[in-house]
Amino acid sequence: MSPFLAYEDKGDKRDTDVSSRVPLVLVHGHPFDRTMWAPQLTAFSTDRRVIAPDLRGYGSSPVTPGTVPLARHAQDIEELLDFLGVDSFVLAGLSMGGQIAMECYDRFGDRVRGLVLADTFPDPETPEGRRGRRAMADRLLAEGMRGYADEVLEKMAAPYADPEVKAHVHRMMTATAPEGAAASLRGRAERPDYRPLLTRVTVPALVVVGADDTYTPVADAEAMHAALPDSVLHVVAGAAHMPNLERAEEFNEVLGKFLTEVDSRS
Repeated sequence: MSPFLAYEDKGDKRDTDVSSRVPLVLVHGHPFDRTMWAPQLTAFSTDRRVIAPDLRGYGSSPVTPGTVPLARHAQDIEELLDFLGVDSFVLAGLSMGGQIAMECYDRFGDRVRGLVLADTFPDPETPEGRRGRRAMADRLLAEGMRGYADEVLEKMAAPYADPEVKAHVHRMMTATAPEGAAASLRGRAERPDYRPLLTRVTVPALVVVGADDTYTPVADAEAMHAALPDSVLHVVAGAAHMPNLERAEEFNEVLGKFLTEVDSRS
């Protein structure tokens, strides 16, 4: 049976060096797709297996109208990894993808060897935030993605970011199906509080944030770092909400060191 999600699965599994290293699973944010991870797929698939799905409602994966909670996204990832025969892995997520990674850890944390939380936060939604996400979902269904993409582009990638990076971010946003984006916004509005979960994480964690991120400021990353029992915090200067694209070389260097540490423990 074919998996529900579209995905990239890179790295030659027959290569001894690749198979001896812990696979890396990359979970994109909203409203993006798996091409968000292009620099990481290129950099890390030379010596390990790297898997990057399109979440339900994004990229080439099917759209489910209505409401798609974070738990549904986590279940989709679990089912994909079962299909691919990936028993243990490092799990990395950015923004909404980070919240999905936390949900995944809650559901099947015994399979996670390392956790990477980038430009995200664990707090539950506020009443005002719930109203705002539901209103945005309605707006996207009524107006489409372009107006929203134009408005938030320079909060996603900083105004000073490389024009090619900004163009890539804008393309991903405008290519997203409004129905898929709206369904995840409604689901995200109902997310649980992941702060207690962080204190129970038993694997090494890496917390990364862009210094100029206004969606998830450095203070949010510092709070996660403080809550996690075994974590490293890295602040990427010269980046906003998407340091993996804006400062890909630095992001990859930090992630690479973390993966080497996880490999050594495994």
